[in-house]
Amino acid sequence: AARGDESAWREVVARYARRVFALARSRVRSPELAEEVTQAVFAKVATTLGSGGYAEVGRFESWLFRIAMNRVRDEARRSSRHATPTDPATLAGLGPAAGVEASQNGAGIDARALGALRGALGELPDADREVIELRHHGQMSFKAMADLLGEPLGTLLARHHRALRKLRAIIEASTSGVDADGFGRSSESTSKGARP
Repeated sequence: AARGDESAWREVVARYARRVFALARSRVRSPELAEEVTQAVFAKVATTLGSGGYAEVGRFESWLFRIAMNRVRDEARRSSRHATPTDPATLAGLGPAAGVEASQNGAGIDARALGALRGALGELPDADREVIELRHHGQMSFKAMADLLGEPLGTLLARHHRALRKLRAIIEASTSGVDADGFGRSSESTSKGARP
């Protein structure tokens, strides 16, 4: 693809576009904006490859996802300045994300469960959310993630495990009426979906 081979470029796009889109979609919430981010990532990759700016000093996948994560972070920062609070009912009403496939038995993902998951992901610290998103939205191997993030594989595995535990605790707390930090919610704050 770096030498202008059009079929190689099509292969790059076919192999990575869906994963980059899923990663972007998990952070920006809007399919249109996720598509813009995906296009910007591939435009940057094409420009860098075309100008000879890519030196094969590691895995191509790690390099591409580093570009994607940087672009997603930039967009998240930009949009957070203009973000409006979203109540849990609205989050629950969001349909499944593009790229999320139905389970093997043909049933789709419950919109309420998906809303709870999105809300819980939003409550995680950025570093934890990034590890989960790279693994599950970006479908990256732990080895590729370790290369991308410059961390030892064992450290990354432990971070992923801890992040999943935090995510589970947040989801369980939101369904049980207890905050993830162990404090109960008042009936008034629970009915409004707000935390004390």
